[in-house]
Parts: sequence; C-alpha cells; structure tokens
Amino acid sequence: MPLARVAAAILCIAAMTAASGAQTVTSKSYSYFSVGGKTAADLDRELSTRGPLMKSTGTRHPGATQMRFGAKVEYLSSPGRCAINGARITLHTKIILPNWTARERAGKGLAVIWDTLSRDIKRHEERHAEIARQYDKQLETSLTSLRPERNCGALRLKVNAKTKQILAAHQSDQARFDRTESASFKRRMVRMLRFKAEATSQTE
Repeated sequence: MPLARVAAAILCIAAMTAASGAQTVTSKSYSYFSVGGKTAADLDRELSTRGPLMKSTGTRHPGATQMRFGAKVEYLSSPGRCAINGARITLHTKIILPNWTARERAGKGLAVIWDTLSRDIKRHEERHAEIARQYDKQLETSLTSLRPERNCGALRLKVNAKTKQILAAHQSDQARFDRTESASFKRRMVRMLRFKAEATSQTE
C-alpha cells in the first residue's frame, strides 16, 4: 500500500513595513477521515476509497501532508543600492490521518495490524512535515543572505530565483522520500508486526 503526500507550495513576495530582521513562523494542524471495516481487506478498501486524493495522480492514499509556504521580504533602498532589510518566512503543515471507527467490532488480530499500520502512516507524514521545516529554515537563511543589488528590481529577481530553486529542491526531496518509503513498505510492516507479536506473547 503506497504512502504518499499531498503538497502545495504557495509563495508571496512583497514589501514589508515591519522591523528589520529574519523571522520564521511555523504551524501544524491535524485532520482525520473515518474508515470502517472488520477485516484487513475491508481496511485496505476503505483507505483506498476514503483517503485524501492526490490530484497529480488521481489516486487516494492512507495519509497526506499539505504544506503552504509564504515569504514577505522587506527591501531597503538607497541611491544606487538595494538590500534586504528583513524577511518573514511562514510554513503551515496540515497532516491528514485515518481514524478507524470499527475497532470495537473487530478482532484483536486486526487491531494489532491497524495499530502498526496507523503508526507507520503517522510517522511517514510527520517526516514530510519535518522535511518542509528544514526547507523553511533554508529559505529564510538564503533570502536574508542575498547580497545587495544596484536597485530593488534586480534584487527581487534574485529573491524569486532563489525561492524557486529552494522550493524545487524541497519538492524533489519530498518525492525522493516517498519513493524510498514505498520501496521498503512491505518489509517494514512485516518487521513491525513480528516485533509486535513477539512483545505480545511475552506479556501473556
């Protein structure tokens, strides 16, 4: 079962009248979608039909992370020179996870499978959010480190070019993480279920 993400990157570059300096503001929220089912096949079908939709592929997935970047840059202009006087970089991540509503009506074995699967889905999506935070910080550092230009028009071009470069690298890194996770998903699940079974048998 593939684990994928939904990602959106929106950047706004504008003049800013606040005090100079760099500021990074991050926030994270969660939302849940319900899945039913009393068998593993039921859960698989429910996740495939109720999970968040990936617009780029037209398929649904068991979890997703939506990311929205923003940047406001303050320019300091003087005759023949324009420099960056401050930047406010924002990142909001929304993690979408499944909520199994039929747990009380299902068997213990299926509950063990669900707990293992849902923890892995959450770990996967939290890692997407962490990757985004790393690039959020990189965007702040890169923009505030840009050297002055002869005018603010030229500096804005540099800001936009650097922003596109970093967001493209972010998207590439996120896609690479998905490919790596997808390739190792079955092996990872088998290992976790085995550990769970062994831990349960030791407590009985």
